[in-house]
Amino acid sequence: MAGGTGKMRRKGDLPSKICAACGLPFAWRKKWARDWDAVKFCSDRCRSAKAA
Repeated sequence: MAGGTGKMRRKGDLPSKICAACGLPFAWRKKWARDWDAVKFCSDRCRSAKAA
């Protein structure tokens, strides 16, 4: 397995957060693995809407 810990997780077992812009829950994604603590928005759309 490339770059993983070797464990498979079910989608329901992944950590989640609440989006700071829209208030909806969103789940962990592999592309956020390095900076999950800094992720506040569920999408680029929410991120740009909050800044405007």
